Amino acid sequence: MRRTVQFQAAERAPQEGRQPEPLRTEFGFELPRGYVDESGTVHRTGVMRLATARDELVPLRDDRVRENSAYLSVVLISRVVTRIGTVDDIHPGVIEDLFASDLAFLQDFYRRINAEGHTRAAVTCPSCQEEFAVDLAGGRLGES
Repeated sequence: MRRTVQFQAAERAPQEGRQPEPLRTEFGFELPRGYVDESGTVHRTGVMRLATARDELVPLRDDRVRENSAYLSVVLISRVVTRIGTVDDIHPGVIEDLFASDLAFLQDFYRRINAEGHTRAAVTCPSCQEEFAVDLAGGRLGES
């Protein structure tokens, strides 16, 4: 059984009368194409948790990573993705079977939540030059 822990961000002093925001440790996502399991079922939604130092260090001892440094992202992503659809046994073999666009999506998603702490991206409308934020966690751009 997985337990989600909510941490209080200690660096941010709460403004008077406001509770500090809890630190999010898990982030939902929707794959652009989806993982196709052995029975042909397509799984598109999933959950990725924040990475720990161990998550980034352990793959460096993996023989597959030592032989091919490109395999590092496969092992790392398999450690932090906790679920894709109804599949909750995520291992490097599952990540290997993703479409390339889904792996690229998860690599970018990993970077965003671990480096930036959120899944929003600033964008500018090419027609009117209006700036706004989009949440990359759900759905494909241009779909409603």
